[in-house]
Amino acid sequence: MTSVVFGVIELSWWQLALALLLVLVVAAISLRERLGLERDLVIGAVRAIVQLYLVGLILATVFSAARWYWVLLILVVMAAIATHAAVSRLGKPLPGVYWIAATALTLSTAATLTYVIGVVIEPRPWWEPQYLVPIAGMILGNSMTSAALAGDRLQSDLFARRDEVEARLALGFSGPEAVQPLVRAALRAAMIPTVNGMMTVGVVQLPGMMTGQILAGASPLTAIRYQMVVVFMMAVATALGSLVFVRLAVGRYLTRAHQLRRYLL
Repeated sequence: MTSVVFGVIELSWWQLALALLLVLVVAAISLRERLGLERDLVIGAVRAIVQLYLVGLILATVFSAARWYWVLLILVVMAAIATHAAVSRLGKPLPGVYWIAATALTLSTAATLTYVIGVVIEPRPWWEPQYLVPIAGMILGNSMTSAALAGDRLQSDLFARRDEVEARLALGFSGPEAVQPLVRAALRAAMIPTVNGMMTVGVVQLPGMMTGQILAGASPLTAIRYQMVVVFMMAVATALGSLVFVRLAVGRYLTRAHQLRRYLL
């Protein structure tokens, strides 16, 4: 029997099991088309259940404790995991890439989060986990994705167009000037999904935060205002994360003598 708490329909384990049947549909499609994704689907479903349940328990504990240091610890762990995920998407290893990714994600997340929490939403206290943790997660996730996309695009273009870069260097361009077209292409590749999302939000899809608030019983207009904040903060997080990552990564591919380190490609 379904129960309602604070305007939210409580889901039982039986109902979650019914939702899990949707994964079987995907597995059936994979079997029918011989995609070979059945094992990954099973592992992914199990990991999603375990990870989300553990996160739910941790967040419930942090929310009830309401201590700033626990909130800070969660943010540090999230940043560390995001850093590893961003680095793992690069096609080839890059010296110091963990430091680069950590710097890019920390700066973009800290700057965006400080403005959104301190200027826009202004919760009291400022470290209120109900606001800080989910907002930081959204910012960090988008920054991570954009940094990974930008880094991968930069690395791919440097490999494919290294002769062009070296020709520019031979003509007297400095290192940053020689790779600037590649940097621009990498930043565009990282930011285009976010820009496209801004153009279609609310028309093609109802975003997660807005949907969640509506399901929780919030007014659609209130949910829309929060979603607008989310859209704008994700845009700046995407731009800052990809920009810092690419600028720092470029320095690894160039020597102090403005030469391209071909062995990294």
